[in-house]
Amino acid sequence: MSEPPSHPPLTWKLAILFSLAAIASFHWAYRFSPCRFLIVIFLFSLFRLANLSSPRKAFYFGLVIGICLYAPQLGFFWIIFKGAAIALWMVSAIWIALFLLVAQAALKEFGVKYFALLVPFLWMGLEYFRSELYYLRFSWLNVGYVFSEGPEIIKWLGVYGVGFVLMAFLSGVSLVKPRWQNLVVIAALVGVNVITSLFSGGTVIRTIPDKALSVAGVQMEFPPEPSVPFVLDRLIRKFPEAELIVLSEYTFDGPIPEKVKAWCRKNQKYLVAGGKQLLPEEKYYNTAFVIDPNGEIVFRQVKSVPIQFFKDGLPAPEQKLWNSPWGKIGICICYDLSYRRVVDELVRQGAQALIVPTMDVADWGKHQHELHSRVAPTRSAEYGIPIFRVCSSGISQLVNARGKVEASAPFPGDEAMLGGKMDLGEKGKLPLDHWLAPISSIVTGFVVLCLGFASFKNKKRAAA
Repeated sequence: MSEPPSHPPLTWKLAILFSLAAIASFHWAYRFSPCRFLIVIFLFSLFRLANLSSPRKAFYFGLVIGICLYAPQLGFFWIIFKGAAIALWMVSAIWIALFLLVAQAALKEFGVKYFALLVPFLWMGLEYFRSELYYLRFSWLNVGYVFSEGPEIIKWLGVYGVGFVLMAFLSGVSLVKPRWQNLVVIAALVGVNVITSLFSGGTVIRTIPDKALSVAGVQMEFPPEPSVPFVLDRLIRKFPEAELIVLSEYTFDGPIPEKVKAWCRKNQKYLVAGGKQLLPEEKYYNTAFVIDPNGEIVFRQVKSVPIQFFKDGLPAPEQKLWNSPWGKIGICICYDLSYRRVVDELVRQGAQALIVPTMDVADWGKHQHELHSRVAPTRSAEYGIPIFRVCSSGISQLVNARGKVEASAPFPGDEAMLGGKMDLGEKGKLPLDHWLAPISSIVTGFVVLCLGFASFKNKKRAAA
């Protein structure tokens, strides 16, 4: 059997060309939905940049690419963190640099054939680690979120699995004859575009019609406490059939007020609202409270992943489902929905739907809200369950079990309202990457150790 074709190390001119292609294709894929297929060019460019002549070049090219990707997309970090945003952009960029560093070393040490086998695991392993496993974890701008408006592609694979499959395909391309490679990549671009266009979220067939839950929500950002019952009155006039009302995270700067409990008794409504469960020494839990039609708190869920560097409460000691009159409902608070490890646990427990009270401050800007709005459709498609996400200033969403947004409220949209039905059918299912992604992180760690040992041996041999 002949050896797979190999490419000579990239020249500076080609390296710059692939870098520009990676940056441009990533931004176009994220900014314009019809161009989401260009994410293939982004991954292909990174794959080819592994052929740089030295680890140092690979790392610095990756760092520059990462900064050019993340600084524009995460420009709102400057609004939130001021000068510290530069450090956070650098932290985000380092993961692209690490991928190219490890990929370049693996290509040099193991050869084309084993490199092609390892690259999908390296990509998924690093993506999963930076998104889920370390203190500064941040899952946004993952390759899979590009397909949030064509969610059928992530139904079985999961948000991390999409990147794995695309990178595995490109690895396979590297094993064919060079003259065919460009044609195969073009075919991949066309194929991804056709698949994501044809198989987008659509109407869900109700498997259990009598479990349909009417929901409604209203966007309010730090509202004056006395005004809330009046806004709720307007909400139920617009959606009188609503059985469950949802307000955003931090609607209240403390426990649920007695006037709001009295409103639930008067109007015979269930309410989910964000507030604080106060603890000694001025500590608290960022909590979503469920109030029943008797005005009693029947369930509460604490935020699992408080935002780093924010005063956002203590992390949840446990996660449980609310056994509601309509079925088992999981509650994620804002940032929690961004983490598969958080939502996976609710789905393992049998969640049939998710309620997501969210705080996105209006001053953070439109693009921040648009990026965050990619998460809910992706999660719905991954698990096959509906999600009702109510934000303080947009973009609130009612998403069906196939990832189709059925109702939304805009940014900034103060006191904007939305409502509709959630079909609580079968419990959610975990996608393929819920086990493949952790395995990929382990494989990546093992490869890094092997490369470190090989480098140590080579240096020792050179010094002898």
